[in-house]
Amino acid sequence: MNNNNARAKIETVEAIPLRIPFTAGGRSDAGAWGGKDLKSVDSLIVKVTTDQGVVGWGESFGFTSVPAVKVAIDEIIAPLCTGRDPALIGKLMHELQVKLHIFGRSGAIMFGLSALDIALWDIAGKMAGQPVHQLLGGSDAESLPCYASLIRYTDPELVAENTRRALRDGYRYIKLHEVDIRGVQAAREAAGSDVEITLDVNCPWSVREALDMANKLRPYQLRWLEEPVWPPENYDGLARVRREGGIPVAAGENASTLMDFQHLLQAQAVDFVQPSPSKMGGITELRKVFALANAHNTTVMVHTFYDGPGLLASVNASAALGGPKALVEWRYFDLEAQLYGDAIIPRNGAIAVPQGPGLGIEPNPDVIRDYRVT
Repeated sequence: MNNNNARAKIETVEAIPLRIPFTAGGRSDAGAWGGKDLKSVDSLIVKVTTDQGVVGWGESFGFTSVPAVKVAIDEIIAPLCTGRDPALIGKLMHELQVKLHIFGRSGAIMFGLSALDIALWDIAGKMAGQPVHQLLGGSDAESLPCYASLIRYTDPELVAENTRRALRDGYRYIKLHEVDIRGVQAAREAAGSDVEITLDVNCPWSVREALDMANKLRPYQLRWLEEPVWPPENYDGLARVRREGGIPVAAGENASTLMDFQHLLQAQAVDFVQPSPSKMGGITELRKVFALANAHNTTVMVHTFYDGPGLLASVNASAALGGPKALVEWRYFDLEAQLYGDAIIPRNGAIAVPQGPGLGIEPNPDVIRDYRVT
């Protein structure tokens, strides 16, 4: 990185809410992200511009959290960043986490910091003329396999229909969000025995209820059971489900700091750990989780229920750090418009690893203009 680039300063940090209509192969049931028949997706992207005109893009976890995160960025985070060196990512992010910890170590503040961090890595890659995955250690992967992450339907016929639709699109890995046995059974019957199916239930059960459900779910050969226990930070309870339930356990999308992941892994609570880069601190923290998980012999499956820079952050990190077992979560929505057009849409169940500088692909300004929430 040359001296001019090293002296760049952050000039502006802009939080941009987007609302994009979607369909998903039938009426959705109420789930963790919204009510019945959800028709649009709210997301929050963040544009960081340096005084030399270099622009980086980040993304916060969205849905109904968007207004709170936008306020956190506009009123608290952005003023602390103006004039800072964008190249000193680790230093700045550490200082911001320390300064802002009084507001809590998860939720809107951490979501906003995550978006900022991703944008700074995008800038770093552009200033270096390298994709982020090369800054993280390098990758020769041209694509990564995806799993189609379906919404919650509840109706077994819709579950089966959309499982078959995903298979026709080339996916060989399916994630369900059902909490009823009938939906899981329908998906397995539609997919056959060769397709890996995972089940994310979004923390609905006590430990006893989770063990009872695991007993009923075992015949359907799930690759993992995700977040079966309430509350999500009940790591000892999760570890018990892992020991006694007979199904591999996955969790981590609601963990929001490196210490959370240390406690999760020390409890031996999961077979698959799922950091969510737009929630837990961005790429800076994500790469630490990869190292921590490696020390605990645990596989990382990055949670990526996004379509924007958060998705690209996951792809870059998984390509560089994830190894041969890395899978990318693809939100199996039919969006009215894609922020990156066709460039990021999976083909035959695999997503291309971007090769451009930074995150690798620039968002379409027309999509931002047309779907921006004002």
